[in-house]
Amino acid sequence: MRRSLAAVVTSAALLLGLAACGGNDSESASSSDTLKVGVSPVPHGEILKYVADNLAAKEGLKLEIVEFNDYVQPNVALQEKQLDANYFQHIPYLDEEVASKGYKFTALKPVHIEPLGVYSKTVKSINDVPAGGVVGLPNDPSNSGRALNLLAANGLLTLKDGVGVKGTEKDITGNPKNLKFKSLEAAQLPRSLEDTAISVINGNYAIETGLKPATDSLALEKGENNPYANLVVVRTGDEGDERVVKLEKLLHSPEVKKFVEDKYQGSVLPAF
Repeated sequence: MRRSLAAVVTSAALLLGLAACGGNDSESASSSDTLKVGVSPVPHGEILKYVADNLAAKEGLKLEIVEFNDYVQPNVALQEKQLDANYFQHIPYLDEEVASKGYKFTALKPVHIEPLGVYSKTVKSINDVPAGGVVGLPNDPSNSGRALNLLAANGLLTLKDGVGVKGTEKDITGNPKNLKFKSLEAAQLPRSLEDTAISVINGNYAIETGLKPATDSLALEKGENNPYANLVVVRTGDEGDERVVKLEKLLHSPEVKKFVEDKYQGSVLPAF
């Protein structure tokens, strides 16, 4: 895992400093009056920075924002008490992590949705994907099943009845264009566009690399009734922490909703 060299430390003003998250810390993050939150840089970090810059001081909340560039280490750091909370994941991914690693975590209320999209550097329409083309997919189970469902919804393949978002390549019952699938870590998918006909990319990584899901995607998930809303996660028992309660209030404020709508123009959607 590569972590951003700069963690964002905020109080009334925003300060930049080096994030020290060593595994040998004898003191947990929660010993401070500052709430330490691990995030993906975009859009989670941007949303939280907006809260820190514009709303937190009014609630007497201090935030330290630590950026991660993968989907594994934010939960490891939360488990090891290097963080007080994280904000990067959706419920299907969290459920997988809890089942496989035994974390005792609690998810709070949904904040936003990053629609999964299909992108290409060569194909101009979802109907023009070439026969035998290589398709880049995220390699974590919750997002790979999600990607297959998006491809199925757009007529590129069919899946067994009832598999839902847990579908795998073994559940493909129809592949009329004989597409080839290449599974990669989600963060690598934007770079894979050099080598694939299409790639199915998580919204945060698409935005981070300059893609605009609302206009650049060949196909995009719908926001309505989408189970993949991103939310804040804490260790079970910490959901009543006064700092966490304040953060939840601010993340679900009209100001944050407007910020998301104005900044991302449909590429990220409020989930409240």
